Amino acid sequence: MGQGSPPEGSGAGLDPFAAAMRGHCPRCGAPGLFDGAIKFADRCRGCGLDYSTFNVGDGPAAFLILIVGAIVTGGAIWVELAFTPPWWVHLIWIPVAAALTVGGLRLAKAALLAQEYKHRAREGRITR
Repeated sequence: MGQGSPPEGSGAGLDPFAAAMRGHCPRCGAPGLFDGAIKFADRCRGCGLDYSTFNVGDGPAAFLILIVGAIVTGGAIWVELAFTPPWWVHLIWIPVAAALTVGGLRLAKAALLAQEYKHRAREGRITR
């Protein structure tokens, strides 16, 4: 644990949503929560918080599929009915769906990890 860092699970970390939006550690606020597009780093470079103890699972992905699917489908239907473009114009929905998926998954995973930290939720451990 870094010097001056609050103890793990103390609740003295950042606001969970502020940390998630920035991709920062929920304990100390150091950048570097992710090691790649959507893969968590092993641990925080600032305070040493072990991110592997958190289990965000597939919950964010399941909700994101429904949300991105609704946005892309609604947008494609609207464009088709409003403008009646050639078929190839609808190819724009492929990168739009990819960007919404990666961006949304990154935000959702970070928010869930920050909430797990705030509420001291851990896999296979009972906290009192």
